[in-house]
Amino acid sequence: MAGEKEEKQPRQPRLPNLHLRLRAELGQIDEQLRALLDAMDRLQGLLDAVVAISREVELPAVLNRIVTTAMDLVGARYGALGVLNDSGEYLEQFIAAGLSEQERAALAETGLPRGAGVLGHVIRHPEPLRVDDISAHPASAGFPPGHPRLRTLLGVAISVRGKIYGDLYLSERHDGQPFDAHDEEIVVALASAAGIAIENVRLFERVRVAAEQFQRLLLPTLPDLRPFTAAAIYRPAAEPSQLGGDWYDAIPLPDNVVAVVIGDVVGHDLRAAAAMASTRNMLRALLFDRSSPPGAILTQLDHALQTITNNPLTTTTLARIEPEGPGWRLRWSAAGHVPPLLLTPELRAEYLIAEPGLPLGVDPEMPRPDHSHFLPPGATVVFFTDGLVEHPDHSIDESLNELADLATVYGALPLQEFVQALADHHPSDGHDDMAILALRTPHA
Repeated sequence: MAGEKEEKQPRQPRLPNLHLRLRAELGQIDEQLRALLDAMDRLQGLLDAVVAISREVELPAVLNRIVTTAMDLVGARYGALGVLNDSGEYLEQFIAAGLSEQERAALAETGLPRGAGVLGHVIRHPEPLRVDDISAHPASAGFPPGHPRLRTLLGVAISVRGKIYGDLYLSERHDGQPFDAHDEEIVVALASAAGIAIENVRLFERVRVAAEQFQRLLLPTLPDLRPFTAAAIYRPAAEPSQLGGDWYDAIPLPDNVVAVVIGDVVGHDLRAAAAMASTRNMLRALLFDRSSPPGAILTQLDHALQTITNNPLTTTTLARIEPEGPGWRLRWSAAGHVPPLLLTPELRAEYLIAEPGLPLGVDPEMPRPDHSHFLPPGATVVFFTDGLVEHPDHSIDESLNELADLATVYGALPLQEFVQALADHHPSDGHDDMAILALRTPHA
């Protein structure tokens, strides 16, 4: 009917707008999840980095690990760590990473950075610094010839026991963006862990040096053994701070006779070192009984150790070298020890393999066989501990053969250089300490 109001139609929902809002909110959630995952990855990366740094036991390795880890965490192309001198006024060490061979060669004549420009600013103002354009910074002093042209910088101080140890510098993210607040936060956290790692390594080094000095004080200085020449060397295990039980000794006896001993007490602790000292001193006293062969002296030593000590098991070789005709006679007895190595004047190497006997501390009633071998003039006998040849990836025969080859290569050297070469190029993995004593008969 005319005049009647038309019925109102229900309003249709604005579906397109709802879809847009939903899509936008989902987009925000996705961004937040990505940010959360990125933060979790960074945190995990930081934790992994802290663990990796804490495993290093040598200071140069720790410093290099800090630099490369920081670069990985923030995706930086270049990284460096400047170590301050004691006064904290300038850099006395500078570890750089990320440089190409060409860049390193170009900077070879530039020398160590002295801490000028923006680097010096971080030294004088140890709070974190982010720079988007180095050349525009008030402290900028330009770059030396051959230096890469850097634009961005993130600098963070590393402190050890409340004192600034050095500064960590990062430059040029791989994505071309400047460093942001998240980069700064994670590098600051890494710097805190780095300070602890550096302090731990310093303490570890002090303990290692003290242990090594203590060990060396227990070892004798070889006496004048004329007409023989002799040289000895001791090397601690690659794992720092471990005392060892390796020892050597040589004692001149009347009538151009010399007694030589090499030994190894089981263990890597203070007890092993003390047992080594007591065993060596007891053996020294027994060696002056010239009437007894080496096997009998080792039996006497074994009885004494069983009666008055609780020392760990010990392997040893006791030898006596006596004049015989145009040369010399080597007489020896072993207590579970590796055989001596004979190097002839013609530089042919052979091991004096014989029944080794039981280690000291097993059964003092068991007989200890004696062995002998003629030594021509100019022959060299090498006594050593098993730390020189033990390697988990190689059989003992392989390592012994490699040591024999080394002896023939370096056998013409003066005796001190000879034992040094054996210690430097040893076939072991360095997990155990090692001792070498070499004795050379006089030439005809």
